[in-house]
Amino acid sequence: MENAPLIDPFNRAVTYLRLSVTDRCDFRCTYCMSENMTFLPKRDLLSLEELDRLCTTFIGLGVEKLRITGGEPLVRKGIMTFFDAMSRHLNSGALRELTLTTNGSQLHRFSDDLYAAGVRRVNISLDTLDEEKFAKITRWGRLPQVLRGIDAAQKAGLRVKINAVALKGFNEPELDQIIDWCAERDMDLTFIEVMPMGDMGEENRLDQFWSLKDLRARLAERFTLTDLAERSGGPARYVRLEESGQKVGFITPMTHNFCESCNRVRLSCTGQLYTCLGHDGMSDLRAPLRASDCDDHLANAIRTAIGIKPKGHDFDYSRQEVQGQTIRHMNHTGG
Repeated sequence: MENAPLIDPFNRAVTYLRLSVTDRCDFRCTYCMSENMTFLPKRDLLSLEELDRLCTTFIGLGVEKLRITGGEPLVRKGIMTFFDAMSRHLNSGALRELTLTTNGSQLHRFSDDLYAAGVRRVNISLDTLDEEKFAKITRWGRLPQVLRGIDAAQKAGLRVKINAVALKGFNEPELDQIIDWCAERDMDLTFIEVMPMGDMGEENRLDQFWSLKDLRARLAERFTLTDLAERSGGPARYVRLEESGQKVGFITPMTHNFCESCNRVRLSCTGQLYTCLGHDGMSDLRAPLRASDCDDHLANAIRTAIGIKPKGHDFDYSRQEVQGQTIRHMNHTGG
């Protein structure tokens, strides 16, 4: 029983853990968090040793892919200690992939170390190539620093994928430029529909929402699109642009529900396990983690949490109101 795989109530095997190691970030992207965020007290966060124990338990239960997220994961003090510790699971073959999603701001510092720890791919969130617009949407971010990080990542041997949130009227005019830039640099690209995560106050998600059906139609005017069967373990669906040969992904929680093949769960930096990004329901793993040194006790808590994984989310913009909006902000669970 101890080593039986994690199977949810809908017979889906959970093999992919997305771990938020911090809710803090050096950007304040308008669709992710408010400018004056109140961050969690540091005592509430799991220590790096606790994160190691939790991840090790998940890997023992069949998790093969571990993605580190935030906030911005690379602003967490001592985070490379954790990556180095996780490399033992890559070396044993228990973990197939260790990767991270980042805003790129710290990659000029950490790319070589990440590669040495066994990371081979990074996802970099980048919504515009216009320096002024980048500063506006990230509030605190600076584009040259991110571009420097991308250079460092590629030089270190990391495969880079760009994640761009599709925002109506904002990066809509840059579609061709972003596509061509990624092709020139041999970087994959995934577009993401903006999701209703947390109350932003000053930002209106309905005004931001740009359907990827429309974006795909725009691409089809310029390229021949071939649907690809491959999946990366996440929710993206991919096409190949035949004229350039590049791969473009679409993550469409609003216009195409991708829940039927969901194999992932999300663990917050405070030890809360969210089995669905689109639901606020969670299970607390911090309490059993700190209550006992027995890993079987922790494994049982994980199995119980997986046992209440819902069939799917119910994000919906169609009624001109944000249905299915979760209370927590995206930086708490890392997307």
